[in-house]
Amino acid sequence: MAGSQIQNDEDFFQAHGVPNLSEPFIQKYLSGRDALVQEEKKQRSDRVFRENLSPVAAEACAIVDQIRFEEQQTLWTREFEDSLVDEHTDVFPGMMFSLAKTRMEKSKLWKIIRRMPKGTLLHCHLEAMVDLDWALEEAFVTEGVCLRSAGPLSSEHELKKTDVSFTFSKANAKDDVSIWSKEYVAETPIPITAAADSFPDGGRKGFIEWIRSRSTITDKEHLLHHEGINEIWRKFMSCFPILGSLVYYEPIFRKFIRKMCKQLLGDGVFYVDMRSAFSTPYRSLGQENWDPDFNNYLQHMREELDNFKASEEGKEFWGARMIWTTIRAFNKRMVIESMQQCIVMKQRFPELIAGFDLVGQEDLGRPLADLTPELFWFRKACAEAGVDIPFFFHAGETLGDGDSTDENLFDAILLGTRRIGHGFSLYKHPLLIDMIKEKKILIESCPVSNEVLRLCGSIMSHPLPALLARGVPCSLCNDDPTILGQGGNGMTHDFWQAVQGWDNLGLAGLGSLAENSVRWASFDDYTQKEWVQDVRDGTMGNGIRAQRLKEWIKKWEAYCAWIVDDFGADENLNPEQ
Repeated sequence: MAGSQIQNDEDFFQAHGVPNLSEPFIQKYLSGRDALVQEEKKQRSDRVFRENLSPVAAEACAIVDQIRFEEQQTLWTREFEDSLVDEHTDVFPGMMFSLAKTRMEKSKLWKIIRRMPKGTLLHCHLEAMVDLDWALEEAFVTEGVCLRSAGPLSSEHELKKTDVSFTFSKANAKDDVSIWSKEYVAETPIPITAAADSFPDGGRKGFIEWIRSRSTITDKEHLLHHEGINEIWRKFMSCFPILGSLVYYEPIFRKFIRKMCKQLLGDGVFYVDMRSAFSTPYRSLGQENWDPDFNNYLQHMREELDNFKASEEGKEFWGARMIWTTIRAFNKRMVIESMQQCIVMKQRFPELIAGFDLVGQEDLGRPLADLTPELFWFRKACAEAGVDIPFFFHAGETLGDGDSTDENLFDAILLGTRRIGHGFSLYKHPLLIDMIKEKKILIESCPVSNEVLRLCGSIMSHPLPALLARGVPCSLCNDDPTILGQGGNGMTHDFWQAVQGWDNLGLAGLGSLAENSVRWASFDDYTQKEWVQDVRDGTMGNGIRAQRLKEWIKKWEAYCAWIVDDFGADENLNPEQ
């Protein structure tokens, strides 16, 4: 029956003069069409990387393409483990992050991307790099750690909204008062074990879940896009003081730095440029009062970074530096005072302080144009102090088009930023795209962050592919994994989302993004002229950047060989093995 139907169709098409694909003029059209596609791809930022793939790397890329295609037909359908989604949720590659996370971590592609040498992490905020379960366990066994609140936590509303934080206190801690009762006096420190064990809904286990709900964006909150950006940012910003206060006590902080580095290295990240707003105070061991400045904070960080690099487990870790950040909503005096601290700390820790940035919600903060007097003052003050602190500005993290927030991109470029954090709205600015390519400015792209903070509905509507197609240099970053839901400090979620979401990327595209992260990392201090030349030279240079690029290429080739060996013709189809 089917055969006769096909013959009837062919007779029908022939009778009406419908050409088939084998006709010469149809083939000529298709050849021209394919040539046009290839011509456009010559403009991509990853073109040179693709053209220089080794035979082994090219084979690995083809294998990953095939695995991706297979999983699109199997794993990403309703028929596979239907219980992972409810009856009203479709299943497709590139679906919303919180809905896809469990399923992606079961995939063979996840196993492959998890192993990838991802280069460096250029955009993350230190307070949001905490392994929360680990940090709470450390707090439970660290003498003097307490919980305090701006008021009683005796109602559901208060549990959700009242400001809470951790602190250290032995002299003022009260274990005969419940923070969960109306009798609690604001800011009274309660030992964390007493507070956790007396939590009214499930004791310590319930307490941990409550802290998690206060210091992360929940799956439900992620999906409520109709509430808008400002609402999710209010929750987002409320997480930082809690997380910062949990780890900014010396005994925990020292272990946290080592833990973070170990987790990054385990995910194929060999170097990190961290950001911190330096707004949560730091407390040295056993001190009832906060430190007067961040000298001990940076000293302890430097010691732990050095210790980790010198250890057997950290011997492949290249290091970390800090981009000093000031909250962009601060008034002029507060910004200047933060800048003054930055200069002093650069003088004391020149190898640790890499640059300067402004953070916080762009839409509700001061635009760079309004901050130009302070920024020009900062340049002058740096010169007078004999230090060079380059800019690494957040800019374009907005849905705006032509408003003052969107125009932060113009000021960031004119003020000499070396990289741009997010650059979400950059695709709307053809002139700026050309300037960024000419000036060798990298975009630190954070797809999961942009989705969870409601700039886009899913990876499928993220603008990064538009930038890559226009030849803009970019890298992938995780931004705030504790808060955003990635769960770990690595970048596998962001890399996985990108390779599964975009057909034009593939493993070669991921490799290019990873190589970019090494090429634009701030391994050392450079003048602006030296920076640009060093980026241009790449592996042909003579400094630390060229050395790290060569090291990464060796890791990339070994990784591609592993893919070919483990996932080639005789691959094991079970992703759990």
